[in-house]
Amino acid sequence: MTKTAQNSNFFSSLLIKGKNYFPGVLIAATIAIAATFLAEHYTAPVMLFALLLGMAFNFLTEEGGKAAAGIQFSAKGLLRIAVGLLGAQITFTQIMQLGIAPVVTVIAAVFLTIGFGILAARALGLSTQFGILTSGAVAICGASAAMAISTVLPRTKTHERDTLFTVVAVTTLSTVAMIFYPMIISLFQLNDAQDGIFIGGTIHDVAQVVGAGYSISEEAGNVATYTKLLRVTMLLPIVFGLSFLFRNNGSKGSTKGTFPSFLLIFAALVILNSLHLIPADILTFIKSLSRWLLVTAIAALGMKTSIKQMASVGTKAIGLIVLQTIFLAVIVLGALLYII
Repeated sequence: MTKTAQNSNFFSSLLIKGKNYFPGVLIAATIAIAATFLAEHYTAPVMLFALLLGMAFNFLTEEGGKAAAGIQFSAKGLLRIAVGLLGAQITFTQIMQLGIAPVVTVIAAVFLTIGFGILAARALGLSTQFGILTSGAVAICGASAAMAISTVLPRTKTHERDTLFTVVAVTTLSTVAMIFYPMIISLFQLNDAQDGIFIGGTIHDVAQVVGAGYSISEEAGNVATYTKLLRVTMLLPIVFGLSFLFRNNGSKGSTKGTFPSFLLIFAALVILNSLHLIPADILTFIKSLSRWLLVTAIAALGMKTSIKQMASVGTKAIGLIVLQTIFLAVIVLGALLYII
């Protein structure tokens, strides 16, 4: 095949994807605009408006719908770009001011939560693998962690069902946490940096961490994002460790592609911003673009959240993942109150 033909096929494929994504992206962007308008006029968090408005359009994510592909792309693709661009708001100076406490807190919380999840699953009569899957998703980065961990766990009859439940559950609980955690943490009268550590160290998915963090303040949002990305980096060693652990138990998963590529964008922008290599006008544009993409992504996440589907699973499984979520919150809050 000639180079011209290859280019032609590439652009044709890109055009087809663009047509498939356009309806869903347009709807998500429209909800983002409406949420921004409401937030400006009623002095409330724009992320919350985007989430609630998005949830009202959950029916648009039904399989086969014209908007489904674009909504999925907005919730994942645009989110990754937006989070990567958040690196332009952070410098090494800000990170060093936090000290080593967030790093130690994150690592300890991840391992303690996974250990608690395994013990709690056994106590409730559920499998160890299910405990690992759910606690890993809670401890690290929500739905993306659930999908990555599921690839290295042994295949059982309930493997796909358990994975689907975990994805739905952590997304729903992350949404609930995004709404209520900022109110709960305000009761303890911590500073913005500590609020950010709590939000970034406890909420499951990146989008909801960002939404909750920036609803408190810009500093809390920046710290929450940094803390959350520390948790995300734990995905790779955990997945590889589980792959090694289950290598003789019939797991056919692969760890390929589990490392979030947006971390590279985030890290690059942090470096460039720390060295003052990004012109002020471009820095302002990047921050604005990231904000709009985040609101659009959260609107799409709202459309993907199904409370009905969440309620259809067993009560023990729901109880387990709620307990894991509470355990993680208690561990991080305890560290903030008595150690950090």
